[in-house]
Amino acid sequence: MIGNEQFSEVFAAAPLMAILRGMGAERSLAVATTAWDLGIDVVELPIQTPEDLRALERVAAAGRERGKVVGAGTVVSVEHVRSAAQAGAQFTVSPGLDLEVVRASAQAGMPPLPGVATATEVQLALATGLTWLKAFPASVLGPSWIKAMHGPFPQAKFVTTGGMDAGNAGGFLLAGARVAAVGSALDDPSQLPQLAALLGNDGLGTTGAR
Repeated sequence: MIGNEQFSEVFAAAPLMAILRGMGAERSLAVATTAWDLGIDVVELPIQTPEDLRALERVAAAGRERGKVVGAGTVVSVEHVRSAAQAGAQFTVSPGLDLEVVRASAQAGMPPLPGVATATEVQLALATGLTWLKAFPASVLGPSWIKAMHGPFPQAKFVTTGGMDAGNAGGFLLAGARVAAVGSALDDPSQLPQLAALLGNDGLGTTGAR
C-alpha cells in the first residue's frame, strides 16, 4: 500500500494551492512570494523544461527558508520524479494515475498526488492507499463531479486543478473539494481580494480562523 495522507498536514492551513507554470525562475519566485504573503502556503511548479526545473530549485530553496511547502507538477515519468527530488520538491503532482510514478515518488520520500477523472481511477487510487487525489481537469468535470464522487468514495479528498480562478474556486470548495489550485489568478491584482476572502484573511498575510 502507498499512502499520501501527509497532504492532510500539508494543506491544513489553507484551502488553496498555487500553481506556477512556465514563469521562469525570477517570476516564479515573485508570484510564489505573493502566494505566501496572501496565506497560500503550498506551491506547485510544473516541470516540463530545464528552465522549469531551475525555477523549482529556486522556489523550493526560498520555501524552505520560509517554512513553506513546494512541489513538482506534471510529473509523468520516473525520470521526472528523480528530477523533482534533485530540485528539492517535497511532493509530486501528476495529471493522471500512473502507479509506477506513484511508487517512485513515494519511495523518494515525496507524497504523490495523482490526477483522476473517473470513478474507476478514484477506486483504483483508493485501493492503492491514496486518499488525496487531484481532480483534473476540474473546470471540465465541474463541482457536481466532486459531489458525485463523494457518494461512493467519502474517504477521497480532492484537490481541484485546471481552470481554477478566484471566481469559481469557491464553488468547488462548497461542493466538497478540500483544496482548489489557482495559477494565473495570483498574477492578477483584481483577483487577489477574492482569493483572500476564500482564505478568510485580510489579504495581508494574516490568516483567520478556519
